[in-house]
Amino acid sequence: MDVKEPHQMNAIFADAFNAGDLDRIMALYEPGAVLAPAPGQRAAGAPAIREAIGALLALRGRMASKNNYCMQAGDIALLQGEWRLSFVGPDGEEVTETARSAEVVRRQPDGTWRYVLDHPAGDDTPR
Repeated sequence: MDVKEPHQMNAIFADAFNAGDLDRIMALYEPGAVLAPAPGQRAAGAPAIREAIGALLALRGRMASKNNYCMQAGDIALLQGEWRLSFVGPDGEEVTETARSAEVVRRQPDGTWRYVLDHPAGDDTPR
């Protein structure tokens, strides 16, 4: 599904994640995008982002995500969202992680939006 409005990014990412569709997730990123998969980590460019997202998908979890804030200036938008990821940990116990995200997205020539910067734990505050 194409992102026609920047505030749709979080929900569309979660839908693709829950479907386990790595290619659909990757279509949400510009080729030169940067992802912070964890505090202090950086995945720059499609191959590194694919590897980081692939590791996340390997958890076989369920994600819920919503946009809380969208500030747009022309073809650039700043987003702030909240997400929750639940999965079964290595010990067999259910794990739930939550965070507030920060993203910068850009409108593409075809009118769709893609991530330029994606910081899933944008506030770096453990919950």
